[in-house]
Formats: sequence, C-alpha cells, structure tokens
Amino acid sequence: MSMTMNNEIEHSLDMGIDALRAQYAEGKDTPEKIMEDIRQRAEQYKDHNIWIHQLSQAEQSVWLEGLKEKPLDTHPLWGIPFVIKDNIDLAGIPTTAGCKEFAYTPDVSAKVVQQLIDAGAIPVGKANLDQFATGLNGTRSPYGACHNAFNYDYVSGGSSSGSAVSVALGLASFSLGTDTAGSGRIPACFNNLVGVKPSIGLLSATGLVPACRSLDCITIFSYNTDDANLVLSVAEGFDKRDGYSRANPFLNQARQYGLRTGPLMVGVIPEHQLKFFGDKGYQKAYEATLAKLKDEGFSFQEIDFAPFDEIAKLLYEGPWVSERYIAAQPLIDEKPEAIFPVVREIIAPGGKPPATSLFKAQYRINDLKQNCLAQIAQVDCLLTPTAGRHFTVAEMLAEPIKHNSELGYYTNFMNLLDLASIAVPMMMTESGMPFGITLVGSTFSDRELMSIANRIQQALPLKKGALDSIATPKNTTPVTSTKTIDVMVCGAHLTGQPLNWQLVERGAMLKAKTKTAASYRMYALAGGPPLRPGLVLDKEKGSAIEVEVWSIPTENFGSFVACIPAPLGIGKVILANGSQVSGFICEPSGIEGAEEITNFKGWKAYLSSI
Repeated sequence: MSMTMNNEIEHSLDMGIDALRAQYAEGKDTPEKIMEDIRQRAEQYKDHNIWIHQLSQAEQSVWLEGLKEKPLDTHPLWGIPFVIKDNIDLAGIPTTAGCKEFAYTPDVSAKVVQQLIDAGAIPVGKANLDQFATGLNGTRSPYGACHNAFNYDYVSGGSSSGSAVSVALGLASFSLGTDTAGSGRIPACFNNLVGVKPSIGLLSATGLVPACRSLDCITIFSYNTDDANLVLSVAEGFDKRDGYSRANPFLNQARQYGLRTGPLMVGVIPEHQLKFFGDKGYQKAYEATLAKLKDEGFSFQEIDFAPFDEIAKLLYEGPWVSERYIAAQPLIDEKPEAIFPVVREIIAPGGKPPATSLFKAQYRINDLKQNCLAQIAQVDCLLTPTAGRHFTVAEMLAEPIKHNSELGYYTNFMNLLDLASIAVPMMMTESGMPFGITLVGSTFSDRELMSIANRIQQALPLKKGALDSIATPKNTTPVTSTKTIDVMVCGAHLTGQPLNWQLVERGAMLKAKTKTAASYRMYALAGGPPLRPGLVLDKEKGSAIEVEVWSIPTENFGSFVACIPAPLGIGKVILANGSQVSGFICEPSGIEGAEEITNFKGWKAYLSSI
C-alpha cells in the first residue's frame, strides 16, 4: 500500500523534533495546526489499526493551553507530538493493554509520560499493541492487526506495533513503547526507525502495566539518535516508587552522547550461528551492512552466540512466563475468554511452574551470564541483525507461535542479561522493506551505544521512517569509550617495576609502549623505595622519553590516582604522535635538588646505569 499525502498538509511531513521546533520558532506553524494535520493524515491509515484511542482536539486542549505558560526556549519538547503505547498510563484516558475487559482510567499519568508533558510534549493518542505486550509481531490484538508502514501485507512488529507505525508514517515525532523480549526493537527494524531499549530501571515503570515486571523497559522510537537522546534525557530519572528504578551513573548521562570516533571493535555472530529463516533479502542486507561498516572503520570479532541463545529460550520456555500470568491473572481466573486466543495460550500455563523451576533457571542464567558478559567486555559493542526475517501478516497468522519465536532469536536474551541496546535502521532490502541491526552493550552503556549509532546514521543516511525527509542526526561532538581511561606511566608503574601491580590488580591492560613528544625533561626524585622519576614539560630543552600507556577501567581510576604521592600527580602529557593522554607529571618544586636524567631517554635505561 503506497503512502499518499494531501498537498495542503505536506509542510508538516518533516516531523523531526528540530524541524518542528524551527517551524514554531519562526512562526510558520503552531502546535494546534500540527495536531489537526495529524488527525487528517491519520484518516488515510485507518485500516492500519494504529490506534486504540486517538485523542480529539478537546482532549488535547489542556496540554495545548498549557504551552502558553511554557516558553519554547526552556522546554525542549514544546509542541512536539508523541504517541503512547496503550499499556502506559495517560491521565484521564483509558489504559487497555489491548484488552477491553481489563481497561481502567488512571487519574495520573505514568511518571515518564508526565515528564515528557512537563517538557512541552503533546500526546496524540494511545497506540495498538500485542495484547498484554505478549508478542513481537503486531497481530495479537482484538483491535486488529497493526500493519507495516511500508507494505500493508507485512507485520509491523510488536508488541509496540502502533507506537512504531505512527512515527514511521509521520503521525508523531517520537513514541513510547515497551520491551520485555524485543518489543522496542523489532518494530523499529520493520518500520525504519531508531529503537532505544534502555538499561532496566533507567526509565521509571510507574504507570506501566507490566508484562514481566522484573524485565520490562519503557522504550523510545524516533527518527534518529539526536531525537532519541533528547527524549531519553527528559524521560529518565530515579523513581523511588518503582522497585526496579536505578539512578543513572555519570558516564551514562545525556552529555556523554555524541559522535563516536576512532576505530571500533564490534562483536558479531559467526556465520554458522546466524539464522534468517529463509529470508534471503535480510541475509543479503546483513552481509551488505557489515561490508559498509567495515568501510567506515568498524572491525569485527566473532563471539559465541550459543549461551545468549540458551538464555533467550528461557524467557518463554522457562518460568518467566509466570510474570505474564501475574499481570493478567484476574482475567485468566475469572474471564479467560476475554483474552486474545494466542496470548491466552502463551500465558495461561504461567500459573503452574513451581518456585523450584525459577531458582533452577536463575542458576543456569548466572552460569551462562559469566560467559556472555565476558565476551561483551572484549568489544565496544555486540552487533546482531535486529530480526532474521520479516514475515507477512498471513504467514504470522498461520504459524503465530513458531514465527514469533523466530522473531525473538536476536532479542529475547537482552533483559535477562540486564543489557542495554539500540536498534538502528541500515538499508532497504531488494524488495523495498527496511532492514536494521541492533547494538548491544553492558548495563548503562546506553549513551555509548547511541553515540556509535549516531556515527552509523551520519555515515549511512536514510529517510525518516516512511517519509521523504532525511533522518541524519547533527551532533558531531567527538566522544570515545567511557569503559576505560588511558594513563601514561614513565617510572615505577612500568612493566616489571615495583608498582606495576597497582595497575594490574585494578584490571588495567597495557595498550602501547611509546614515547612522549620531544618536550620533556626527566629527573630522579629523592626518597624511596621505590625510586621514582619526575617528568616536567620543557618545550625548548626537552627530549622524547620512553613511556607506556595503560588502559584502566574507569571505575578504578579514582582509587589509582588517590595513591599517588606528592610531588607527583596526573596531568595531560603529549605523546610522540601529537595526541594527549592523562599521565604522570611532577610539580616544579619536586625537582629541586633532584638529579636530571633526561639524557637516558627513559626510566629503565637510567636504572640500568646505577
């Protein structure tokens, strides 16, 4: 089904946050007009089954009126339309979770929703979903299967189906979904969007109907990583009402997002463990993706996907289905016919597993987790296809459980391992359908992953969803890995020297043996043991000094620096290649009466002479 637009409303088709804010700032548009345009355009897609409740002008009026008290320049989402998956509360509007018999009307909005509204965002509606967020395909709803933005015959992906399709078709600038098994990533892939699955607890789950409460994440669909970072920065925050909420550490704050620079080592799945379930188009797209990324400075290291896959199977084949049972228990016990048949078939057995099954599964996950996290620690991120195959609606309805399970091959392990991830659109297949990848990292690596995704989007631009405008992010602030900090050592911390243990026992790794720029003088300081040198900058009389650069885990850098005695300290040192790195320097007062040893060109050479 092709996408056609009314000429009178074409001006609003660039729904990116920057584009809309520019329109507002220049007086070329108003939020009221944008919302009316959205309602008109939504009529063209009624048969896509995007909405459970699309808001009327009267229902939006309270938020539109509220913009008069909110200056545009201090409210980053002023007038920006967004969509809410209908298992997340919006005050005064029914929450159904895709089940009419379950519906209730909340008095207050979910914490995340309220924070977005406080920043000026305007809700457009509550989006269709796989009932009780149980599914990855978008066909499991009594409100109708939600159809793909590019081809009506294909699934949209679920469970956050309407959330993704609404953004892809330009009916919102961003949307909220949820993700337990892949629901914030699969729909992003199938609709050419960025899908952010944050670390568990980074976004409050207060006001969210749980699928699996211990695993659920509220997610963000957007056109590019700039928009995603902005929305995440507004939506995040510790919430003491949510038992799974966690404070965001400094190294994962919004200001850490930028354009990832330098070489990247990315983990990939070996060919014999890849599965495309007969989809040659997706297989070719994945192979082309790796080739393009290699040209952009990405290097690849194969990982063993077997432990990830074993963990993934536990999500639906193990005792975690009991959490889905808890969420829907009143209906299952009292009115089971109210639940969508396939959803009921999946979650009804969840009341049977004994507690012993859960503990056994947890033991197994922890055993496998050691292997998985060790592999992730060796690379900048893990890269997988987001999905192995894009099914038609007819195919999905014919084999609903089998094909849904196949959709989760690359996604189901994520939350059981407490990982962060972001789905990134990559290209169109030969048949004109979107294909994308997912970047995976450790807990609270969200901004690192978004910065890598930013690099991909800037190097390989695509359109915004199914629209004509380009989605390329604009943030070019260079950022590097926050996992480690490089430290230059020149004396007692060198390999084989008496204080090298202070690096090794903190998990530091030798990165390079090199020299400083020809701008330093070295002195043998008084005192000891151990003997120590002092390095002083002198651009006129200095020489190149042999040094080592060690990469120390960021969390251990502070304790390392705290052990350094005066007159030594850590400052910026220029290396022979012109780069600057944190390293040992000496206060000028410390070299009074010290022996200059610059002519030895290194500490070890000096030690050999005494």
